[in-house]
Amino acid sequence: MSLLVAENLSLSFGHRTILDGDGVRLDEGDRVGLVGPNGSGKSTLLKILAGSRAPDGGTVTLARGCRVAYLPQDVMELPGGPLLDSVVSSVPGRAALEERLTDVEAELATADEAEAQMHCAQRLADLHDELAHFETRFSRHAAERILSGLGFRAAEFARPTSELSGGWRMRAALAALLFAAPDVLLLDEPTNHLDLPSVRWLEEFMRGVRQALVLICHDREFLNRQVGRILAFEVEGLRTYHGNYDGYVRQRAQEEEVLRAAATNQERERREAERFIDRFRAQASKARAVQSRIKRLEKMDEVTLLETRATVRVRFPAVEVSGALPVSIEGVSKAFGALRLYDGLSLHVRRGQRVAIVGVNGAGKTTLLKIISGELAPDAGTVRFGHNVQLAYYAQHHADALDPRRTVLDEVGRLVPSWNPTRVRSTLGAFLFSGDDVDKPIRVLSGGERARVALAKLLVRPGNVLLMDEPTNHLDTASAEALADALEAFGGTLVFVSHNLSFARRLATRVWDVSGGTVIEYPGTLADYLARTEAASARPTGGADAAPDAAPARPPVSAPRPVPAPAPVAGAAGHAARRARAAADKTGARRLDAQRHAVAELEARIAALEAEQKRVEALLADDSVYADAARSRELLSAYQLGREKIEELMERWARAQGELRVLDPST
Repeated sequence: MSLLVAENLSLSFGHRTILDGDGVRLDEGDRVGLVGPNGSGKSTLLKILAGSRAPDGGTVTLARGCRVAYLPQDVMELPGGPLLDSVVSSVPGRAALEERLTDVEAELATADEAEAQMHCAQRLADLHDELAHFETRFSRHAAERILSGLGFRAAEFARPTSELSGGWRMRAALAALLFAAPDVLLLDEPTNHLDLPSVRWLEEFMRGVRQALVLICHDREFLNRQVGRILAFEVEGLRTYHGNYDGYVRQRAQEEEVLRAAATNQERERREAERFIDRFRAQASKARAVQSRIKRLEKMDEVTLLETRATVRVRFPAVEVSGALPVSIEGVSKAFGALRLYDGLSLHVRRGQRVAIVGVNGAGKTTLLKIISGELAPDAGTVRFGHNVQLAYYAQHHADALDPRRTVLDEVGRLVPSWNPTRVRSTLGAFLFSGDDVDKPIRVLSGGERARVALAKLLVRPGNVLLMDEPTNHLDTASAEALADALEAFGGTLVFVSHNLSFARRLATRVWDVSGGTVIEYPGTLADYLARTEAASARPTGGADAAPDAAPARPPVSAPRPVPAPAPVAGAAGHAARRARAAADKTGARRLDAQRHAVAELEARIAALEAEQKRVEALLADDSVYADAARSRELLSAYQLGREKIEELMERWARAQGELRVLDPST
């Protein structure tokens, strides 16, 4: 059953077309990933499906009674009052039901006649039944479980929503949306404001929901596990691909490969036909075959290759080698009022390590980066840097703190005054700022564009120790992966905070888990860390002494099982495999030789027939031949049969030549 059908959608901004007669259909249980570069129209399409923005043309139709809930990237307005009450009251119909219940109770209190009292009592019973159904399906316990999973402590459930910061307001809005269990979920980057534990909890929670889903997310791993269909904003329009994001990438690559092969084959056919036409155009005997090929060329549709969008190209230059211990944190303490984050913290970063800092929001991950960078002074202790350390720091607030009055070119160029404008433009081109884009003032840029400017500033002066706080926020999936590629090849040391599972899994060689005022070090990758913490959480703890209001343990997230490499083949099986490969090689060689022989044989037969045709032409050119009617008919018939036979052999030769190229592309 279709829950939402959008048809013939069109939308343009000036000369730029976002949607052009496109459609979207969501059935029950559909899980769709919406992908495309920043600025392609993903968020705009979600707004149209949610009904918060009207398209220029087209319609969006919902099934009767279908409820749609939309989580935008921007901070949402929340109902007032305590946090838990705000989430519970988000369910449509509850407030109206409670209001009706209050009215009937008031009516019962003023009713004098027995019949009116009985009628009110029956209505009250029915309303209480309806409310009980609400309480069963939408219990306060379920709301508490969702809030706990998204990182709220039990002590915060009574906190007024008006006191929440932007990131926590988005978490509360997400909690309300998940609790209300709408028929269609439209989520725009729901992990942006979450820490790694909350991302893992959300991933497991989302696997259990049955609602239709449209998801925008730059975390490839999260996206892969949540969706079974991809809607992609491509240069040629809105396209649909079955499978997850990895499947979409494979299918897109296969499309390009097939089209490229078709274009190559078409060009070969065109060249062969043109060579045939040029060779035989002047021969009357080939006129029919020549015309056939001319018509074929005229009817040949041009194979159009897929256009590829430019993607961010990040490559860090070579950096100078630092000392063996580039960063040493010794006895650092830090508190904000009554909140003590660190007390006597000591850590060391070794050259070449890529350290991922993980932990719940508010534990002090960003504070630790700020202390290392020097943006924030510790209350006690020191941060020492090793020999030849050149520090560079990228943070979310750096992108927001760009000078709005400067142009993109000026903002980046002022860091490297020795560079000429052409070199700065070249660097900005790698971050998709080309032509007049470099002259845009910072104030008109989107969040993603500002993030790219901040990354460009980091690239022109990278240093050999990088500190990065959520570097993939506001980047699309392709750009986030390009950044991960560059950081994998980076020759220096990296310390970073990221909620992006795919990004952190690729990069981390060491994990710092910030929790309870201390940092626990885990050597190894993020996968190693997750495996250890999941094993620890699976062990029974606490017993009767456990805290009664402790948040329930988050369900573990299973890492994708690696596909085992094929075991080496030994013994008789190995000999059999080698014999099979040798036989296959011999078979391939025999097929190639046979095909070459077939092509050569056809060429020889064509040459012999053409020589015979020239002999017959010479005889027919002699007028005396026509004195013998039988002889002339015999020669004319032979000439006609020879021409038809040559055309047949030429067709066979063209097919054989094509098959030979398949077996031997160098032919």
